[in-house]
Amino acid sequence: MSTASAYLTVSGIDVDVIYKNIKNLHIAVYPPLGRVRVAAPERLDDDAIRLAVVQRLPWIKRQREQLRSAVRQTEREMVTGESHYVWGQRYRLKVVNEPGRIRFDITGKRLTIHAPDDSTPDNRRAALDEWYRASLKHEIPELIAKWQPIIGRDVAKWTVRRMKTKWGSCNRESAHIWFNLELGKKHPNCLEYIVVHEMAHLLERNHNERFTELMDGFLPDWRARRDELNAAPLAEEIWGMK
Repeated sequence: MSTASAYLTVSGIDVDVIYKNIKNLHIAVYPPLGRVRVAAPERLDDDAIRLAVVQRLPWIKRQREQLRSAVRQTEREMVTGESHYVWGQRYRLKVVNEPGRIRFDITGKRLTIHAPDDSTPDNRRAALDEWYRASLKHEIPELIAKWQPIIGRDVAKWTVRRMKTKWGSCNRESAHIWFNLELGKKHPNCLEYIVVHEMAHLLERNHNERFTELMDGFLPDWRARRDELNAAPLAEEIWGMK
C-alpha cells in the first residue's frame, strides 16, 4: 500500500499526499472517517495541492457527510449474531438474558453480553460504549507514561469521547488530549500511533515537514499504523446463524 509523501491540513481537514509519475491530480475520500488522500504529479508543490483541495472542498465535505451517514445507518441492534470489533479482532455477539447490570466478557471468538430481558438496544449500546471507554482508560495511561520521556513533554489531561471525524485531538496550550472512543475497536498499535501523533502536536502544531520529521523519529512505522487504522471496515456484518 502506498504511504503519504506529504501531510497537509486544509481548512481543518487532514490530507495525505502521494506524489506519483502521473499527469493529473486525483482526490479521494476514504472510510470510515473521511480521510482525504491526494495523488499528485511530482511537479506540483504543496501550495498547488492546497489550492486544488480548497477548490474541491464542497465535494469533499459532501463525501465525508455521506460516510458518516452510512455509519449511522449501520448502527448495531445488539442482538445475537452481530459482529463487533475489540482491539482489532472481530467477535460474534451472543446475548444472554439474566438479571442485574449489563456486562460483557470474551471467550474465544465470542463477545457475550449479559443483560436483563427488558434492556433495550440503546441500553446495550450505551453499556458497550462504557466497556470500550473502560478498556481505553486502562491502556492510555501506560502509553502516555511510556512516551512522555521520549517526546519530552507531559500530558496534563486526557479524555475519551466520541468524535465524528478525528481519531484524536490536542490542545497545545493546556496539554489536553482527546481520544476517539472508536479506538477501542482498533488494534493496539493504532492507539499507540494516536498517542504519539497527538503528543507530537505538543511540539509542533501543524502537519508540516517538521511534524513529519518528528513522527519519523519517534515512530518510524507510523504511516503503516495510520493506514491500518484508516482501513477499518465501514459496514458492520451480521454473521450467519448456526
